[in-house]
Amino acid sequence: MDITERIPQFDEPVDRTAISSMKWNVADSELPMWVADMDFQTAPCITEALKKRVANGTFGYTDIPDEWSTAIANWWKTRYGMDVDPTHITFTTGVIPAISSLVRSLTNVAEKVVIQPPVYNIFTNSIVNNGRRVLNNPLIYSNGEYSIDFDDLENKLSDPLARLMIVCNPHNPSGNVWSRDDLARIGELCAKYDVTVISDEIHCDVIRPGLTHTPFAAASETNRRISVTCSSPSKAFNVAGLQSAYFFCDDAGLRARAVRGVNTDEVAEPNDFAVFSTIAAYEHSADWLDQLCQVAQRNKDYANRVIGERCAELLHMVPSDSTYLAWIDCSGLLDRVGDATAERFCDYLREHTGLILSYGGIYGENGVRFLRMNLGTRADLVIDGLNRLATGANDYVRNDR
Repeated sequence: MDITERIPQFDEPVDRTAISSMKWNVADSELPMWVADMDFQTAPCITEALKKRVANGTFGYTDIPDEWSTAIANWWKTRYGMDVDPTHITFTTGVIPAISSLVRSLTNVAEKVVIQPPVYNIFTNSIVNNGRRVLNNPLIYSNGEYSIDFDDLENKLSDPLARLMIVCNPHNPSGNVWSRDDLARIGELCAKYDVTVISDEIHCDVIRPGLTHTPFAAASETNRRISVTCSSPSKAFNVAGLQSAYFFCDDAGLRARAVRGVNTDEVAEPNDFAVFSTIAAYEHSADWLDQLCQVAQRNKDYANRVIGERCAELLHMVPSDSTYLAWIDCSGLLDRVGDATAERFCDYLREHTGLILSYGGIYGENGVRFLRMNLGTRADLVIDGLNRLATGANDYVRNDR
């Protein structure tokens, strides 16, 4: 699919400036391509479900119908071939509220939680803000791609105070899709050292057409036994503002602690929109999602081509099989100008081109030479954003001399 092939539902202008959008609260000349929400209108079936609910005119306390958990279980079975018991699924207001609650309920103060930077920065917040300590297992970056340092991972997991690991599956910000073998090996090591796993799979639905996501819990029976899987329709269907997420866990003891935690923390109370949007997404919007995955891949392919044609010696887009995010290695540019990090370049892009990206250093020390770019937007803005990026990169090098 070429960027010039306009897809009506995904390439039509949508004005988000008048709705208090976090992303679009910027100056008129600025183009925000940072926070991970999309500029596409959500699937029509979700909009229709919300209109139907609004038409009732009452918005009291909400129970979670059996249809909600059944829709989720059927989605994971149909999409990923994984059997999920509907009675093992728990509603929560968001993946991060769930992770923060799980950190509290599954570990004690001053114990350690393993993460794999560069990784979603709020993992660190969820650990540190709750009085636990971070154990970093940095990913290996070699020849422009990422892999897991399993020797270092085992060393970190063997720490007697390591009680929990948060796996980002697929990986944010790199978009890496972990193999079944990688996930099973993580599970074996965690089981060896009695470490519980939280698998954040919020980005699992946006994947390169032709590939299939492997849930952590589906990689082996060991993985299923020791893990809690967190997910949401929010990233794939652009409904983050509806505060709808869930987790599931097969082990009865682990599940009881997890459920007790989110209820104690009061992050398990549903709202009408969260419940009915999830049902509509998972029961009626698979075709819409398939088209979204094609558009996301189209945008990433275009970004990779522009970077390769206009600033290949300065920037490198890390190969990505998931998410609508581009993880951009700025090492060539930084080496040319003598910068240690990409933070100054990130600021330069906003000041001189209006392009707003995420500085990679927020995802860990091994992310300081990177920028993250959100490509979940219509074709003309993708073209505009890549032009600003390429122009900004070349001007930055010329102006620094």
